[in-house]
Formats: sequence, structure tokens, C-alpha cells
Amino acid sequence: MKTLLLILFLGAISLPHIGQAQQRLDGIVYDVITKQRLGEVQIRNIGNNNSIYNDSRGEFSITASPGDQLIFRKAGYLSDTIVYKNQAALIVNLKEAVKQIQEVQVYGRRNPDDVLDEMKREYKKAFNLAAPKEAISIGPTGVGLSIDYLYSMVSKEAKNARRFTEFIGKVHEQNIIDYRFTPELVRNLIGLEGEDLQVFMKLFRPSYEFISTATEMQLRNYIKKQYEIFKLHPNLRPLRELPDIKLDVKKEK
Repeated sequence: MKTLLLILFLGAISLPHIGQAQQRLDGIVYDVITKQRLGEVQIRNIGNNNSIYNDSRGEFSITASPGDQLIFRKAGYLSDTIVYKNQAALIVNLKEAVKQIQEVQVYGRRNPDDVLDEMKREYKKAFNLAAPKEAISIGPTGVGLSIDYLYSMVSKEAKNARRFTEFIGKVHEQNIIDYRFTPELVRNLIGLEGEDLQVFMKLFRPSYEFISTATEMQLRNYIKKQYEIFKLHPNLRPLRELPDIKLDVKKEK
């Protein structure tokens, strides 16, 4: 009899846990205003301390039990907490924490050539070391190899200067692209705003080779053509950016 009572007691204790079994919960996260799907949203289940990120299409799948609290967080958005009530699926809408800066910022870009001239003044020594040297020197004793040329070929300082000036040249090219391919131009031409505008600017950023030769009309036609592709693939997202590489070069004093 005692054994039977013990079995019944243990069964009664386990019944609530059976009812609270973990279930798979699927869902999608949207921007509450634009209705665009939001990726890279963190979803944390307080009940089982499970934490995941949704995919680039805004979709997620997580285990939960009825009564569990799910917290949704994304950079730039207000977090939201939802109690799971055995729904078949969840549709989550997040609201931006602040207005997109691009919508109110007044852009004032400097001419890339002016920026390059300033860099050359600040790093005058590096540019002088990196400048091509005459290989042949003519002196009182005759013709020979220039000391400056030999130094520029073998010295570590000169090699670093050449690498640095090559890096500045690449920065100059990117500045030229930014100077012509602007958010204002894209917004006024095809009407994109907010996150869509940012994504389009990254995905369809033109090359320096194109920008350096394209007319204003060619640039506008390029943007319109890429927009047609963008509309066919609205969930395209750029790859994560690599960290910046900083070069330690002293400015001219």
C-alpha cells in the first residue's frame, strides 16, 4: 500500500512538468513602421535561458514552454518582451529607438582633392620618401647609381612610406566614390529611406574605375538599373565589414 501511495505521489508531482514540455516556436520579426523584416535580432527565453539570433530574413525558431517570457533585442530598436501562450507562431514588431540620422543630417562633403592635399602636407616626409627617385646620378667622378635611389629601394623607412602612400591613394579613391555616390542622390532618384537606403548604398556601391569616368547621366542610369535588381531581391544584405586596419605613421611636425 505504501508503495502504491508513493507511486501516485510521484506521478502527481510530475504532471505539471509534463504539461510544461518544451515546444518549438517559429516566428518572424518586422519593423513596426516600414514592415520590413529585421535580421540580427537577439531572442532570449528567460524560462530556459536559451538565446539565439534570427536570420537575415527575420525568421527564427526557438524552444519554449507556455508562460515563458521571450525578450527581443536589436541595436537601434526598443526591446520587446512577449509571453508565450502556446501560439502556433509569433509575429513580432519592433520600433526604432531613434529616428534615422540620415533623414535629418545635412551632408557637407569636402572635395577629395582638397583632402588629399591636406594629407600630403601632414605627412610630407612620407610622401617625399615614397616619391620616385632618379636611378642615375651624374657627378664629378662620372655616372653612377643615385644614393637616394638606392636608399629608397632598400631602406625599411622608405618601404613603409610607399605602403602608407599607397593606402592613402586607396582612401582617396573611396572619397571620390563617396563624393559622387551620395545618399541624397540615391534618395531623390529612387525614393529609398532608412535601412533600405543604407543597404542599397552598401550593396551597389560603384567601383572607382566606373566613378572616375562616368558622367552624371551614366551614374543616374546605373543607380536606376541597380534599383530594379534591388526590388527583385528585397532581402539582400551586405556581408559584415572587416575591422579597420590602422597604420602608425607620424604626421609632419
